[in-house]
Amino acid sequence: MPADSTPDAVTPDPGPAGPRSPEGSGRDAGGGGRRRTPLGARRRALRLTSWIAFGILLLGGAGVGYLYLKLNGNIRSIDLDQALGGHRPTDVDNGSEDILVLGSDTRSGGNRKLGGGTDDGTARSDTAMIVHVYDGHKRASVVSVPRDTLVDRPACTGADGAEHPAAPGVMFNSAYSTGGVPCAVKTVETMTGIRMDHFLEVDFAGFEKLVDELGGVKVTTAKAIDDPDSHLDLPAGTHTLDGGQALGLVRTRHGVGDGSDLGRIQLQQAFIKALVTRVKQIGVLTSPKKLYDLADTATRAVTTDSGLGSVKDLVSFAGGLKGVSAQKMHMVTMPVRYDPANGNRVLVDEAKAAQVWAALKGDRAVPASATEGTAAGEASGVVSGS
Repeated sequence: MPADSTPDAVTPDPGPAGPRSPEGSGRDAGGGGRRRTPLGARRRALRLTSWIAFGILLLGGAGVGYLYLKLNGNIRSIDLDQALGGHRPTDVDNGSEDILVLGSDTRSGGNRKLGGGTDDGTARSDTAMIVHVYDGHKRASVVSVPRDTLVDRPACTGADGAEHPAAPGVMFNSAYSTGGVPCAVKTVETMTGIRMDHFLEVDFAGFEKLVDELGGVKVTTAKAIDDPDSHLDLPAGTHTLDGGQALGLVRTRHGVGDGSDLGRIQLQQAFIKALVTRVKQIGVLTSPKKLYDLADTATRAVTTDSGLGSVKDLVSFAGGLKGVSAQKMHMVTMPVRYDPANGNRVLVDEAKAAQVWAALKGDRAVPASATEGTAAGEASGVVSGS
């Protein structure tokens, strides 16, 4: 396991990094509109069929009829095109979309007590997922990128405008800690050859509060999970996790499996599906106040690219995802192998990873051969939705 014993965040790790656009670049200046009925909002909410990122977007959209302007003002955004310039992969116009979901553990503000460390404003992205939504928007593949993967980070301009030179053989999550979202996106695009249409970042405090607002998420553990570092103690059985427990589950790496980040990723993927189930089944959305509270929490929890920087944009984007259910999501981990020189790190299995990226660029399903025989975390099946 990595030498760093600090509890890792999922983001469901994330906290904001680098300057944001408080003015809301790309936001809809309007905000009037007719007040929608609770029934209409409920129907929209009950169509939510995606995982954490999608759930957040749709919950935000569900509250569009309630204090639209306030919700619009909650959203923070970054203009990726301006930050990254023209050196990006060509956008493949085949009806698909690729979204990078980041989780960070900023050590400042409301996240300090959750992330540990010092209040120095630094942050890490300990969770990264590439979400490929296929043409037709009826199914998706989700590829988790292990934070401990050693990669060649490209030269990039950080969120603060500072220039950062290329760095070979560094941990993947150093891209975010070095230059924030722009460097993380550029690293992913360089590694995959796939242009990210959007990004979504979620922070610790927002994730925890969102789960609480949902009334908890039910999971079943096949064995006990006990990890003091993540403040998690779950006996085998079925549990309704509150926000703190959910955060502990998606951060734990020492309480189950082989203690690696790969095992934690398997737990995260299982929780995401349980969260989708909860969002689909929730009945409290008949209450306008509850609906607004969820939307307020969701929009405060996220940072997006400027293309999703308004409630109007989020609702439009989320509406196109309503057909993607948990059963139609194929969740895998980027093919890696353990580093023979350092058991706490992993290396990209280039040949197998190439199969994954080629499949996504071609809008095809990820072949089983791409992940067979790659390093795993031995936590598969430990947690399931209930």
